[in-house]
Amino acid sequence: MNSVQAKITKGINAIKKVIMGQDDAIELLFAALLANGHVLLESVPGSGKTKLAKTFAEVVDGRFGRVQFTPDVLPGDVTGIQFYNPKTQEFELRAGPVMTNVLLADEINRATPKTQSSLLEVMEEKQTTIDGETLVLEPPFMVIATQNPIESNQGTFPLPEAQLDRFLLKVSMDYPSFDIEKEILHIYRTDEPLNDIVSPSLLKEEILSLQEEVKLIRMGDAVTEYLLNIVRQTRQHADVEVGISTRGALALMRVCQARAFIRGRDYVRPEDIKEMAPYVFAHRLVLSMEASLQKNPSKVIADILELIEVPVEIGESE
Repeated sequence: MNSVQAKITKGINAIKKVIMGQDDAIELLFAALLANGHVLLESVPGSGKTKLAKTFAEVVDGRFGRVQFTPDVLPGDVTGIQFYNPKTQEFELRAGPVMTNVLLADEINRATPKTQSSLLEVMEEKQTTIDGETLVLEPPFMVIATQNPIESNQGTFPLPEAQLDRFLLKVSMDYPSFDIEKEILHIYRTDEPLNDIVSPSLLKEEILSLQEEVKLIRMGDAVTEYLLNIVRQTRQHADVEVGISTRGALALMRVCQARAFIRGRDYVRPEDIKEMAPYVFAHRLVLSMEASLQKNPSKVIADILELIEVPVEIGESE
Protein backbone atom coordinates (compact mmCIF):
# COMPACT_ATOMS: atom_id res chain seq x y z
CA MET A 1 0.00 0.00 0.00
CA ASN A 2 1.52 3.33 -1.06
CA SER A 3 1.24 6.53 0.97
CA VAL A 4 -1.76 7.90 -0.92
CA GLN A 5 -3.69 4.64 -0.59
CA ALA A 6 -2.88 4.77 3.10
CA LYS A 7 -4.46 8.23 3.22
CA ILE A 8 -7.65 6.79 1.69
CA THR A 9 -7.75 4.08 4.32
CA LYS A 10 -7.13 6.67 7.03
CA GLY A 11 -9.96 8.83 5.69
CA ILE A 12 -12.37 5.88 5.54
CA ASN A 13 -11.54 4.85 9.10
CA ALA A 14 -11.92 8.42 10.37
CA ILE A 15 -15.38 8.75 8.84
CA LYS A 16 -16.42 5.38 10.27
CA LYS A 17 -15.79 6.76 13.75
CA VAL A 18 -18.24 9.61 13.08
CA ILE A 19 -20.81 7.80 10.91
CA MET A 20 -21.22 4.39 12.51
CA GLY A 21 -22.94 1.40 10.92
CA GLN A 22 -22.62 2.72 7.35
CA ASP A 23 -19.32 1.14 6.29
CA ASP A 24 -20.54 0.18 2.80
CA ALA A 25 -21.83 3.68 2.06
CA ILE A 26 -18.54 5.23 3.16
CA GLU A 27 -16.44 2.97 0.92
CA LEU A 28 -18.83 3.60 -1.98
CA LEU A 29 -18.36 7.36 -1.65
CA PHE A 30 -14.60 6.95 -1.98
CA ALA A 31 -15.05 4.58 -4.92
CA ALA A 32 -17.23 7.18 -6.66
CA LEU A 33 -14.64 9.89 -6.01
CA LEU A 34 -11.85 7.79 -7.54
CA ALA A 35 -14.11 6.83 -10.47
CA ASN A 36 -14.88 10.53 -11.05
CA GLY A 37 -18.61 10.01 -10.47
CA HIS A 38 -21.53 11.28 -8.42
CA VAL A 39 -23.58 9.62 -5.67
CA LEU A 40 -27.26 9.70 -4.73
CA LEU A 41 -27.87 8.86 -1.06
CA GLU A 42 -31.37 7.76 -0.14
CA SER A 43 -32.93 6.93 3.22
CA VAL A 44 -35.53 8.08 5.69
CA PRO A 45 -35.01 11.41 7.51
CA GLY A 46 -32.56 11.38 10.39
CA SER A 47 -30.40 8.50 9.19
CA GLY A 48 -27.24 10.57 8.69
CA LYS A 49 -27.22 11.26 4.93
CA THR A 50 -26.29 14.93 5.23
CA LYS A 51 -23.78 14.33 8.01
CA LEU A 52 -22.10 11.59 5.97
CA ALA A 53 -21.80 13.89 2.95
CA LYS A 54 -20.40 16.78 5.02
CA THR A 55 -17.97 14.52 6.88
CA PHE A 56 -16.76 13.01 3.61
CA ALA A 57 -16.19 16.49 2.19
CA GLU A 58 -13.98 17.33 5.18
CA VAL A 59 -11.58 14.54 4.17
CA VAL A 60 -11.14 16.06 0.70
CA ASP A 61 -8.86 19.09 0.70
CA GLY A 62 -10.94 21.27 -1.58
CA ARG A 63 -13.85 23.65 -1.69
CA PHE A 64 -17.22 22.51 -0.38
CA GLY A 65 -20.58 23.85 -1.55
CA ARG A 66 -24.11 23.12 -0.43
CA VAL A 67 -27.57 23.70 -1.86
CA GLN A 68 -30.61 23.06 0.33
CA PHE A 69 -33.25 22.23 -2.26
CA THR A 70 -36.82 23.40 -1.73
CA PRO A 71 -39.62 24.01 -4.26
CA ASP A 72 -38.79 27.73 -4.42
CA VAL A 73 -35.09 27.27 -5.29
CA LEU A 74 -34.42 28.54 -8.82
CA PRO A 75 -31.83 27.28 -11.36
CA GLY A 76 -29.85 30.50 -10.90
CA ASP A 77 -29.56 29.77 -7.19
CA VAL A 78 -27.62 26.65 -8.16
CA THR A 79 -25.52 27.66 -11.17
CA GLY A 80 -25.22 31.42 -10.66
CA ILE A 81 -26.60 34.56 -12.29
CA GLN A 82 -25.68 37.69 -14.17
CA PHE A 83 -26.76 40.62 -11.99
CA TYR A 84 -26.81 44.34 -12.68
CA ASN A 85 -24.47 46.40 -10.52
CA PRO A 86 -25.89 49.92 -10.24
CA LYS A 87 -22.52 51.30 -9.12
CA THR A 88 -20.66 50.19 -12.21
CA GLN A 89 -23.80 50.17 -14.39
CA GLU A 90 -22.69 46.83 -15.79
CA PHE A 91 -23.80 43.23 -15.51
CA GLU A 92 -21.52 41.07 -13.37
CA LEU A 93 -21.28 37.32 -13.02
CA ARG A 94 -22.09 35.82 -9.64
CA ALA A 95 -21.15 32.16 -9.63
CA GLY A 96 -23.38 29.73 -7.78
CA PRO A 97 -22.48 26.98 -5.29
CA VAL A 98 -21.71 24.56 -8.15
CA MET A 99 -18.32 26.23 -8.53
CA THR A 100 -16.73 23.94 -5.97
CA ASN A 101 -15.06 20.54 -5.61
CA VAL A 102 -17.65 18.68 -3.53
CA LEU A 103 -21.26 19.80 -3.87
CA LEU A 104 -23.90 18.63 -1.42
CA ALA A 105 -27.31 18.73 -3.13
CA ASP A 106 -29.45 18.24 -0.04
CA GLU A 107 -32.96 16.81 -0.54
CA ILE A 108 -32.67 17.12 -4.31
CA ASN A 109 -36.13 15.64 -4.91
CA ARG A 110 -37.75 18.63 -3.19
CA ALA A 111 -36.66 20.88 -6.07
CA THR A 112 -38.81 21.36 -9.16
CA PRO A 113 -37.78 19.51 -12.35
CA LYS A 114 -36.55 22.79 -13.87
CA THR A 115 -34.17 23.33 -10.94
CA GLN A 116 -33.09 19.69 -10.92
CA SER A 117 -32.16 19.99 -14.59
CA SER A 118 -29.76 22.84 -13.78
CA LEU A 119 -27.35 20.15 -12.55
CA LEU A 120 -27.40 18.11 -15.77
CA GLU A 121 -24.68 20.06 -17.58
CA VAL A 122 -22.41 20.45 -14.56
CA MET A 123 -22.62 16.75 -13.64
CA GLU A 124 -21.94 15.50 -17.14
CA GLU A 125 -19.58 18.07 -18.64
CA LYS A 126 -18.02 19.63 -15.49
CA GLN A 127 -19.04 23.08 -16.67
CA THR A 128 -21.99 25.44 -16.33
CA THR A 129 -23.43 28.02 -18.71
CA ILE A 130 -24.83 31.28 -17.33
CA ASP A 131 -26.53 33.58 -19.84
CA GLY A 132 -24.33 32.28 -22.64
CA GLU A 133 -21.08 32.41 -20.66
CA THR A 134 -19.51 29.02 -19.95
CA LEU A 135 -17.58 28.44 -16.75
CA VAL A 136 -15.37 25.35 -16.49
CA LEU A 137 -15.12 23.79 -13.05
CA GLU A 138 -11.79 23.08 -11.43
CA PRO A 139 -11.34 19.32 -10.96
CA PRO A 140 -12.05 17.24 -9.06
CA PHE A 141 -15.81 17.77 -8.97
CA MET A 142 -18.30 15.50 -7.25
CA VAL A 143 -22.00 15.84 -6.45
CA ILE A 144 -23.38 14.06 -3.40
CA ALA A 145 -27.16 14.35 -3.52
CA THR A 146 -29.53 13.20 -0.80
CA GLN A 147 -33.19 12.37 -0.99
CA ASN A 148 -35.87 10.82 1.16
CA PRO A 149 -37.86 7.94 -0.32
CA ILE A 150 -40.35 9.50 -2.70
CA GLU A 151 -43.26 7.36 -1.58
CA SER A 152 -43.04 8.65 2.00
CA ASN A 153 -43.00 12.37 1.22
CA GLN A 154 -45.41 14.99 -0.05
CA GLY A 155 -44.21 17.90 -2.11
CA THR A 156 -41.43 15.97 -3.82
CA PHE A 157 -40.56 15.66 -7.50
CA PRO A 158 -39.17 12.29 -8.67
CA LEU A 159 -35.88 12.58 -10.51
CA PRO A 160 -36.30 11.84 -14.24
CA GLU A 161 -34.32 9.05 -15.88
CA ALA A 162 -31.89 11.51 -17.52
CA GLN A 163 -31.04 12.98 -14.12
CA LEU A 164 -30.72 9.59 -12.41
CA ASP A 165 -28.37 8.41 -15.15
CA ARG A 166 -25.91 11.15 -14.19
CA PHE A 167 -25.36 9.45 -10.82
CA LEU A 168 -22.68 6.78 -10.85
CA LEU A 169 -24.17 5.15 -7.72
CA LYS A 170 -27.40 5.17 -5.78
CA VAL A 171 -26.84 4.12 -2.19
CA SER A 172 -29.65 3.34 0.24
CA MET A 173 -28.69 3.78 3.88
CA ASP A 174 -30.37 1.35 6.26
CA TYR A 175 -31.07 1.76 9.96
CA PRO A 176 -28.07 0.83 12.15
CA SER A 177 -28.15 -2.37 14.18
CA PHE A 178 -29.30 -2.32 17.82
CA ASP A 179 -25.73 -2.46 19.16
CA ILE A 180 -24.48 0.24 16.78
CA GLU A 181 -27.39 2.53 17.65
CA LYS A 182 -26.70 1.99 21.34
CA GLU A 183 -23.08 2.98 20.76
CA ILE A 184 -24.19 6.10 18.86
CA LEU A 185 -26.36 7.19 21.79
CA HIS A 186 -23.49 6.59 24.19
CA ILE A 187 -20.90 8.52 22.19
CA TYR A 188 -23.12 11.44 21.22
CA ARG A 189 -24.33 12.28 24.70
CA THR A 190 -22.24 15.43 24.34
CA ASP A 191 -22.34 17.69 21.28
CA GLU A 192 -20.43 16.30 18.30
CA PRO A 193 -17.48 14.85 20.28
CA LEU A 194 -15.82 13.25 17.26
CA ASN A 195 -15.71 16.10 14.74
CA ASP A 196 -12.08 16.93 15.50
CA ILE A 197 -10.85 13.52 14.33
CA VAL A 198 -11.75 14.27 10.68
CA SER A 199 -9.31 16.49 8.82
CA PRO A 200 -8.37 16.93 5.16
CA SER A 201 -6.17 14.02 4.13
CA LEU A 202 -6.48 13.89 0.32
CA LEU A 203 -5.08 16.81 -1.66
CA LYS A 204 -6.77 17.74 -4.93
CA GLU A 205 -3.64 16.86 -6.89
CA GLU A 206 -3.54 13.43 -5.24
CA ILE A 207 -7.18 12.76 -6.12
CA LEU A 208 -6.59 13.62 -9.78
CA SER A 209 -3.54 11.34 -9.82
CA LEU A 210 -5.50 8.50 -8.22
CA GLN A 211 -8.31 8.87 -10.74
CA GLU A 212 -5.76 8.21 -13.49
CA GLU A 213 -4.27 5.24 -11.62
CA VAL A 214 -7.71 3.68 -11.20
CA LYS A 215 -8.12 3.61 -14.99
CA LEU A 216 -5.14 1.24 -15.16
CA ILE A 217 -6.80 -1.43 -12.99
CA ARG A 218 -7.11 -4.51 -15.20
CA MET A 219 -10.33 -6.33 -16.03
CA GLY A 220 -9.88 -9.66 -17.81
CA ASP A 221 -11.97 -10.97 -20.69
CA ALA A 222 -13.97 -13.37 -18.52
CA VAL A 223 -14.94 -10.59 -16.09
CA THR A 224 -15.71 -8.21 -18.96
CA GLU A 225 -17.99 -10.79 -20.58
CA TYR A 226 -19.68 -11.41 -17.21
CA LEU A 227 -20.43 -7.68 -16.93
CA LEU A 228 -21.78 -7.55 -20.48
CA ASN A 229 -23.93 -10.65 -19.96
CA ILE A 230 -25.62 -8.90 -17.05
CA VAL A 231 -26.16 -5.78 -19.17
CA ARG A 232 -27.61 -7.83 -22.06
CA GLN A 233 -29.96 -9.64 -19.72
CA THR A 234 -31.39 -6.34 -18.46
CA ARG A 235 -32.31 -5.49 -22.05
CA GLN A 236 -34.03 -8.83 -22.62
CA HIS A 237 -35.77 -9.30 -19.26
CA ALA A 238 -39.55 -9.48 -19.44
CA ASP A 239 -40.02 -7.05 -16.55
CA VAL A 240 -37.75 -4.35 -18.01
CA GLU A 241 -38.92 -1.67 -20.42
CA VAL A 242 -35.58 0.12 -20.76
CA GLY A 243 -32.40 -1.82 -19.92
CA ILE A 244 -28.90 -0.69 -19.06
CA SER A 245 -27.14 1.49 -21.63
CA THR A 246 -23.48 1.42 -22.63
CA ARG A 247 -22.97 4.38 -20.29
CA GLY A 248 -24.26 2.20 -17.45
CA ALA A 249 -21.87 -0.61 -18.40
CA LEU A 250 -18.96 1.82 -18.37
CA ALA A 251 -20.10 3.13 -14.99
CA LEU A 252 -20.02 -0.37 -13.49
CA MET A 253 -16.55 -0.99 -14.92
CA ARG A 254 -15.21 2.28 -13.46
CA VAL A 255 -16.62 1.76 -9.98
CA CYS A 256 -15.31 -1.83 -9.88
CA GLN A 257 -11.87 -0.57 -10.86
CA ALA A 258 -12.05 1.98 -8.04
CA ARG A 259 -13.21 -0.62 -5.54
CA ALA A 260 -10.37 -2.96 -6.48
CA PHE A 261 -7.89 -0.10 -6.10
CA ILE A 262 -9.20 0.82 -2.64
CA ARG A 263 -8.84 -2.81 -1.58
CA GLY A 264 -5.26 -2.97 -2.79
CA ARG A 265 -5.75 -5.00 -5.99
CA ASP A 266 -4.68 -4.19 -9.54
CA TYR A 267 -7.43 -6.27 -11.16
CA VAL A 268 -11.21 -6.58 -10.97
CA ARG A 269 -12.80 -9.74 -9.59
CA PRO A 270 -16.16 -11.21 -10.63
CA GLU A 271 -17.34 -10.55 -7.07
CA ASP A 272 -16.73 -6.83 -7.63
CA ILE A 273 -19.13 -6.91 -10.58
CA LYS A 274 -21.79 -8.86 -8.69
CA GLU A 275 -21.62 -6.74 -5.55
CA MET A 276 -21.48 -3.35 -7.28
CA ALA A 277 -24.11 -4.01 -9.98
CA PRO A 278 -27.14 -3.21 -7.75
CA TYR A 279 -25.67 0.19 -6.79
CA VAL A 280 -24.92 1.10 -10.42
CA PHE A 281 -27.87 -0.47 -12.26
CA ALA A 282 -30.97 -0.33 -10.05
CA HIS A 283 -31.64 3.40 -10.51
CA ARG A 284 -31.06 3.14 -14.26
CA LEU A 285 -33.63 0.41 -14.95
CA VAL A 286 -37.09 1.33 -16.17
CA LEU A 287 -39.57 -1.44 -15.38
CA SER A 288 -42.70 -2.18 -17.36
CA MET A 289 -45.95 -0.81 -15.98
CA GLU A 290 -47.12 -4.24 -14.86
CA ALA A 291 -43.83 -5.23 -13.26
CA SER A 292 -43.51 -1.92 -11.38
CA LEU A 293 -46.69 -2.74 -9.47
CA GLN A 294 -45.17 -5.93 -8.07
CA LYS A 295 -41.39 -5.43 -8.00
CA ASN A 296 -38.73 -2.80 -7.65
CA PRO A 297 -35.58 -2.46 -9.80
CA SER A 298 -33.34 -3.87 -7.05
CA LYS A 299 -35.35 -7.11 -7.01
CA VAL A 300 -35.09 -7.42 -10.80
CA ILE A 301 -31.31 -6.87 -10.66
CA ALA A 302 -31.04 -9.54 -7.94
CA ASP A 303 -33.03 -11.97 -10.11
CA ILE A 304 -30.78 -11.27 -13.10
CA LEU A 305 -27.62 -11.81 -11.05
CA GLU A 306 -28.96 -15.20 -10.02
CA LEU A 307 -29.45 -16.15 -13.68
CA ILE A 308 -25.94 -15.26 -14.89
CA GLU A 309 -23.17 -17.73 -14.12
CA VAL A 310 -20.27 -16.18 -12.23
CA PRO A 311 -16.97 -16.95 -13.96
CA VAL A 312 -14.29 -18.81 -12.07
CA GLU A 313 -11.66 -16.33 -10.92
CA ILE A 314 -8.32 -16.93 -12.57
CA GLY A 315 -6.47 -14.39 -10.47
CA GLU A 316 -3.96 -11.66 -11.12
CA SER A 317 -2.67 -13.30 -14.28
CA GLU A 318 -6.11 -13.22 -15.93
